[in-house]
Amino acid sequence: MDGVASLFTAFGLSTSAGLNAYLPLLIVALTARFTDLIKLEPPWDTLTSWWVIGLLAVLLVIEMTADKIPLVDHANDVIQTAVRPAAGAILFAASGHVISDVHPVLAMALGVLLAGGVHATKATVRPVVTATTGGLGNPVVSTLEDVAAFVVSVLAILVPVLTFLLLVIFAWWVWRWWRRRQQVTLPGNPASGLGSDT
Repeated sequence: MDGVASLFTAFGLSTSAGLNAYLPLLIVALTARFTDLIKLEPPWDTLTSWWVIGLLAVLLVIEMTADKIPLVDHANDVIQTAVRPAAGAILFAASGHVISDVHPVLAMALGVLLAGGVHATKATVRPVVTATTGGLGNPVVSTLEDVAAFVVSVLAILVPVLTFLLLVIFAWWVWRWWRRRQQVTLPGNPASGLGSDT
């Protein structure tokens, strides 16, 4: 059961890194340093160093501030295109160490895919929010993303099975939303207004 729970934790933490790279890293670092809930094996135990914790805290403040300013948030998303998947890779490999059957390279690849997928979705949705709200919705959406990253990270550590179920439900919802949107915008679809004679 420890292996399954560790896998669910890895999924949750990597996914939350797609929203905010530094928040789940900082949560894992502090949890591993001050509690027995997470035990990081070398080389991942470097995260518990005060230097790394301090650096993560500074980067978190910068990222959270930049992500709430229109136009700056888009530049931040470009930078985070590399950072968030890398954070996901570290989190998956570090928190999934109990799963001895998973090769570290595979674990990191899964982390990259999870965090990268969430980041790509976020980077696709954010320009729509900017365009439809004139940039006024960006701080609200960014704050909701930060809260979601925090909640998912904490739940991934405390209740990994629940986190995994919530992620599956959310992925299903996003897939259905995307499918509906594709059907509405297809040429010739009456709902899209394209291809009709009126």
